[in-house]
Amino acid sequence: MQFNNLGINFKYLIVNGKDKTFGLTVNTVGFQPIAENTLYPSIKHPKAYYFDPLKGRTLCEYQFIYISKGKGVFESESTKKTSIRKGQVIVLFPGQWHSYHPLQSTGWNEYYIGFEGPFADQLSENEFISKKTQILDVGFNEDLVNLFITAIKVANEDKIASQQYLAGIALHILGMILSLSQNKNFEINDTGQLIERAKIIMNENISREIDFDQLARKLGTSYSWFRKVFKEYTGYPPAKYFHEIKLRKAKELLAETNLSIKEIAYRLNYSSYEYFLSLFKKRVGVTPLDYRDAGNNHSYARKNKTNIMQE
Repeated sequence: MQFNNLGINFKYLIVNGKDKTFGLTVNTVGFQPIAENTLYPSIKHPKAYYFDPLKGRTLCEYQFIYISKGKGVFESESTKKTSIRKGQVIVLFPGQWHSYHPLQSTGWNEYYIGFEGPFADQLSENEFISKKTQILDVGFNEDLVNLFITAIKVANEDKIASQQYLAGIALHILGMILSLSQNKNFEINDTGQLIERAKIIMNENISREIDFDQLARKLGTSYSWFRKVFKEYTGYPPAKYFHEIKLRKAKELLAETNLSIKEIAYRLNYSSYEYFLSLFKKRVGVTPLDYRDAGNNHSYARKNKTNIMQE
């Protein structure tokens, strides 16, 4: 019995001037089941998209291609010829030569979406997507497939503002791909669990000093490796992350308790009251007292509004 063999379904869209001002537009979206020993790609595609896998092609847009079944190969100007398997996403970039195709012995199923615009360029410039990493391992995910299916449905209906709807779906697909691929990387050797354990230790010792070299040894690793993967996982080095959660706790105590500011500084083990005042003002933009007063004023306003509505 063959599974995942829905019929071929793709759409090429017309983009008007108003759509382009949105910052991101979708040019094509589709699904193709390629059986083993079948010609690839389908000759039904427009000339701008059709290509000979032996010669490759260059597109004027970005594309995400999700392989849900089968195997194949991919290569580009920046990526040497690499095997592709089900559960992986190929990322294509405008102006970059590339080629890909399923293996004749297996075929494959592909979902894809092509888009362009200054917002997409910005994502590339900031390396949320990169030519250095054009193959992302996301595994099997029903929600991701459903996003592609929804995009195809929206494109086929072609209603008013469908371009804006599709742009939102494209960004949702990107966010999910990034989240799935990055979390999958950390699942290897339980790295994610190790970092989560470190975060719990920090939260449970928020009123103490932490020796991060000692913490790394407690977790069974070197500090240099621990610092590297912790920053990749959280966006912060361990010490900076610890300072951030201490600051978050300080805000919580200011807003939800009557503890004096000195007592809060003491409880959170800041080196001095003056240092706490200076750090808080620098990071938050207001003094601890102003932060507390603002919270109290908002709380009073909410209560007053509720009382008025009840009268």
